[in-house]
Amino acid sequence: MLRMAALSGIMFAMSVALASAQPVTAPIKLFNGKNLDNFYTYLRGVGKNKDEKGVFTVVNGSIRVSGELFGAITTEKEYENYHLIVEFKWGTKTWAPREKATMDSGILLHCVGADGGSSYSKDGKPVGPWMESIECQMIEGGTGDFILVGGKGKPKITATVKQIGKQWHFDPKGEAKEFMGGRINWYGRDPDWKDVKGFRGKNDVEKIAGEWNTLECVCDGDKITNILNGVVVNAGTKASHTKGKIQFQSEGAELFFRRIELLPLKK
Repeated sequence: MLRMAALSGIMFAMSVALASAQPVTAPIKLFNGKNLDNFYTYLRGVGKNKDEKGVFTVVNGSIRVSGELFGAITTEKEYENYHLIVEFKWGTKTWAPREKATMDSGILLHCVGADGGSSYSKDGKPVGPWMESIECQMIEGGTGDFILVGGKGKPKITATVKQIGKQWHFDPKGEAKEFMGGRINWYGRDPDWKDVKGFRGKNDVEKIAGEWNTLECVCDGDKITNILNGVVVNAGTKASHTKGKIQFQSEGAELFFRRIELLPLKK
């Protein structure tokens, strides 16, 4: 009987975990234009909801991310099967250690595990700025790249790609390759990309700093499609992670979000 009770308890816990993600069946405005009600803040070395420096504030109807400390705003709830639409623009301020580097941020999809669980101390405590996830990169010249952010688990995804030098770039007609770490470049990322502030590639779809961009992530089961300013720039399937929280990074650069919205998938 005790064994059956223990098994029932495990099965119940598993069912709760599986049911925790919210399918998006109607539009959800994650950002209401006034406050961060649907989010909590997490900053490396500081913790949850302890943003005394004002890294994340609402200014004139937009979320301002100062970039001063590494961390993220994180959705309170978990989501699955959705079409995320984000409107963002870069500011002007950058911070050490990326003061002279490209302006950098990202959207972390299907976040699971502990806050700060992107790295751990020797005694097993989470000490990173982010969660285990699959990232849609936001960086000058590289917005739309995939980055697999490991934690206790190792996210993976399959993409059709071609190799340019030592880098893999998305190519709808390329060979299917499974990735268990690293980065999958968007199709037009400049092979001569340099990590310097203001970098522009010859094929960039992203607008110049200071202008608004629309970045979309369509998460349909194990498929993720990244769309920048109306152009499909990257896509993957057979993703190991298909649901979880969503994080918006602070990573050394000032930026603004004026729209963060989830839409149902088109049937």
